[in-house]
Amino acid sequence: MRARLPEVKQVASAGTSAVGGPIDARAAAALERQGLKPLRKFRSRPFDASDFERFDLVLAMDRYNLSELESLRPEGARARVQLLLDYAPGLQGQDVPDPYYGPAAGFDRALALIEQGIAGLRASIGDRN
Repeated sequence: MRARLPEVKQVASAGTSAVGGPIDARAAAALERQGLKPLRKFRSRPFDASDFERFDLVLAMDRYNLSELESLRPEGARARVQLLLDYAPGLQGQDVPDPYYGPAAGFDRALALIEQGIAGLRASIGDRN
């Protein structure tokens, strides 16, 4: 018999730097190429130490941000902090490269890696959707 897993109740996005701006046009285009609708009115928000109590899991895209998050983490905080790609088979310990300063194709690559990480995360919590 399979153990019942906790229901995912909330997902949020936050950054450790460059927050408050709209989605990058190249990121929006990459999402649209995959048939996803970018949230054009969405504005990024800064990660806050209280997020370690609001959430069970905090995911970082790369080791730099993982280090930044760990430095913000209050002693005894309940949330685990991991790299997103730790959930992607064969990509554990790797970074999602920041495409911002590169060509537009970097956004497609980053999106593909993020999708692999999310698929692995969903599989690890037993989400069949």
